[in-house]
Amino acid sequence: MPTNLKPVPRFETEAEERAFWETHDTADFFDLSQARRVKFPNLKPSTKTISLRLPEGMLADIKIAANRQDVPYQSLIKIWLAEKVEQQRQRVRGPIQ
Repeated sequence: MPTNLKPVPRFETEAEERAFWETHDTADFFDLSQARRVKFPNLKPSTKTISLRLPEGMLADIKIAANRQDVPYQSLIKIWLAEKVEQQRQRVRGPIQ
């Protein structure tokens, strides 16, 4: 248990805090052996609207698949993309602990 931890300074703004942590190691300020995993169930990820051009036949197939699963087609596209991104992440980095 480290006893030579530095005190975390007070920040006036979020930007000031962000700049500080970009140039400082948290291990100098926190006993990371005491860290524990937490969940934030109400945290909503930021989203960004994009424009995506798809062949009409592909979009029709996606809409049919979404209708069969009783979900909006855009939601189904997000589900499929999330699954593929996770597969790629695991293949490149290995499973997240």
